[in-house]
Amino acid sequence: MKIKNIKKVGTKYKVILDNDEVITTSDHVIINHNLLYDKKLTQKELDKIKEDTKYYENYNKVLKMISRKIRSEHEIRRTLNKNEVSKTDIDKIIETLKDIGLINDEVFAESYTNDKINLTLEGPYKIRKELEDNEIESTYIEKALSNFTQDLIDSKLDKIIGKKIKSNTKDTTYIFKQKTSLYLSNLGYSREDIANHLEKVKLDNSKLEKEMEKIYSKLKTKYEGYTLYSKLKQKLYSKGFTSEEINNFIEKTVH
Repeated sequence: MKIKNIKKVGTKYKVILDNDEVITTSDHVIINHNLLYDKKLTQKELDKIKEDTKYYENYNKVLKMISRKIRSEHEIRRTLNKNEVSKTDIDKIIETLKDIGLINDEVFAESYTNDKINLTLEGPYKIRKELEDNEIESTYIEKALSNFTQDLIDSKLDKIIGKKIKSNTKDTTYIFKQKTSLYLSNLGYSREDIANHLEKVKLDNSKLEKEMEKIYSKLKTKYEGYTLYSKLKQKLYSKGFTSEEINNFIEKTVH
C-alpha cells in the first residue's frame, strides 16, 4: 500500500492511504517516518506508524498536564496507567520528560510545599503525608519541609486560633480547646505545638456567663435548694463548662 495524500488539520496530520484508510497523526510521526506523498508502506511499517501515533498522543497529553500544573512522576504514571498505556510507553515518556527537566520530583516537592505554606492552612504533617502519597523520596521531602520553619508554624497557629476565637459564640473554653485541637490535628500540626498554643487561650466569658444565667433562670422556676444546685451543675457539665467555671458561677449567682 502507499500514501495517497497528506493533509494538515489544525496541529495534526491526516495520512490517507490508497485503500482509503485514514491515520490521524502528529508532526513527530510524519518526520520520524519520513512520510511523503506516494510513499509505499509495508504492513510492518504501517503498524509502527500507528504504534508511534498512539505513543505521541499520550506524550502530548502528559505535556498538557504539566503545562497546567507541576506534577510528580507518581501522578503521571497513575494517569497513564488509568488510560491503559503500556508500561513500555509509560517508562519511555517518563524518561524523556525527566531528561528535559519536565519531570523532577525534587522540584515538585519544593513547589508543592511552598504552595501549601503560602496558600493553605495545612501543617507540616499533612504536607508530608501528601508528598509521601506522591511517592516522593524522603530526602526531597525533608529538604522541602525545611522551609516550614517553627516561626511559620507558630504564626499560622496564632492566626488560625485567633480566627476561631473570634467566631466562637457558644463553646466553653474546654469545648473550644477540644474542637480546635482536633481541627488543627487534622490540618497536620503536632500535638505539642497545638497544646502549647491552646494553653495560652483565654476566652471572653461574658457570652458564656449569659448562657449559664439562661440555664439557671430556667431551672430555678422548677427546682430549689440542693436539687437546683445539683441540676444546675449537671446541666452545665453537659454543656462543656469546666468545674472551675461552674463553681465560680454558682458562688456568684446561686444563693
